Amino acid sequence: MKMTVLASLIFVSFAFFSTLQAEHWNQFRGPNGSGIATEGFNPPIKINDENIAWKTKIPEGLSSPVIFGQKIFLTGIRKDRLITLCFDTENGNILWERIAPKMPIEKVHATSSPAASTPFVDSKQVYVYFGSYGLLCYDHNGQKQWEVPIPTPKSLYGMSTSPIGYKQTIILVIDNDSNLPGSRLSQSKIIAFNKDNGQSKWSVSRPHHRSGWSTPTIWHKEKNDELIVLGNERVRSYNPDTGTEKWFVGGFSRETIAVPVVGKEHVYISSAQLGGGADKKIDPEPFWKSLLKFDANDDGKISRSEMIGDFTYPLRPELPLGHPGFGIPLPKEANRRKERVDGILRWVDKNKDNVWTRDEFISHMTFRRGKPILVAIRSGGTGNVEESHVSWELNRSIPEIPSPLFYENIIYLVRNGGLLATVNANSGKQIYRERVSGSGQYSASPIVANKHIYLVSDRGQVSIVKPGKTFSQVHKYDIGEPVFVNPAVDKTKIYFRSNAHLWAFLNN
Repeated sequence: MKMTVLASLIFVSFAFFSTLQAEHWNQFRGPNGSGIATEGFNPPIKINDENIAWKTKIPEGLSSPVIFGQKIFLTGIRKDRLITLCFDTENGNILWERIAPKMPIEKVHATSSPAASTPFVDSKQVYVYFGSYGLLCYDHNGQKQWEVPIPTPKSLYGMSTSPIGYKQTIILVIDNDSNLPGSRLSQSKIIAFNKDNGQSKWSVSRPHHRSGWSTPTIWHKEKNDELIVLGNERVRSYNPDTGTEKWFVGGFSRETIAVPVVGKEHVYISSAQLGGGADKKIDPEPFWKSLLKFDANDDGKISRSEMIGDFTYPLRPELPLGHPGFGIPLPKEANRRKERVDGILRWVDKNKDNVWTRDEFISHMTFRRGKPILVAIRSGGTGNVEESHVSWELNRSIPEIPSPLFYENIIYLVRNGGLLATVNANSGKQIYRERVSGSGQYSASPIVANKHIYLVSDRGQVSIVKPGKTFSQVHKYDIGEPVFVNPAVDKTKIYFRSNAHLWAFLNN
């Protein structure tokens, strides 16, 4: 009888703690990574110049702002020093900033940042991960509580996964391209740290996973919670108390970014095709047309002598030449760049005449690895559950960077070009696909607050849409500065981190 009472008290305490956390936008994508604000959070639906509460200049970085009470936390980099900052929600004043220990800064892609991981904050402490250093813990006043140096993982683009909290632990996924000594298996792993002192509670290896950029999610169940981790080519479920693996599903691309999203009966997982393809059937014409800009003699072909300047294999033809996301990154050093371009030439040039024709290029594109995918997975099962627990799969309108949003049994997907798609969460059938006012690339995920959906493009264009089965955009606003990360909300404000400022808009 005593054990039953104790178990009930533990469950009630954990439920209360989970409710407390849900009252704050305290981690990447808000409560449990859902992108859904608590009821009673009423940021402005009409954002304009008149309801700017404040804006504060901030250092460079790509972590999203998180909030607990009247404090906002984010990270940045200034003069090769990584820093954690705390702001007052009322006026935007910097309350404190702390510099991480000096260390070599990890190499990252031109569109990323060494300060890309979003902090996790609870009622007592804020937990910060830098791929260059490791895990740092401060109290809300900025006093360091503990630190755990972690060797910098080898990553294609730099680390960006964010820590999450579960009961009395901080869970961090450290996927790694480096192999274990004397092995072809990777050093990838998950570690659960004790919140009080940073000591490891459990650690589990992920030997078949390489670098990834997704943040895990806790799937709260009545009996057994699950830790859902999306990595390259597979999503896996673990016991968050012990790290024991439960099940996995494959079919995802090499480069996975989105956060797993929990619905009523399913968890929803997405990844675009390698290179950002959103639909299973790709129209190759925009890719070929982007290459014709290098056709100096206008013969409708691309010769090796024309593969100069900003030339690379195109991945996102809608971007301008020279943009770091346009195509496959190339070395800056001349000899290595020449070797890489020669290699790219051989991919397509099947007849070895040092020239790409349209037909050769289009034929090569049909063999691109992977497929865009969104799947709905039911709980339960062990091992490979692709046949037994996947309810449906969708292969179109899949974003590259933004995560899905599950709200009132509809899944919302926003991708480059401002295309917003909605999907029936039960059947996987697309409801509509419409274009919002914000154009260009999208990196920030959609969020819901005050019964509206907020979208923001990389150009800083905000679109506000009513949820439901029919498309209705109710407002738009241009911040005027690039925005690459998710907004945050509290009871009266919405906060945007641009490349230069932290902005607060007040619901008057």
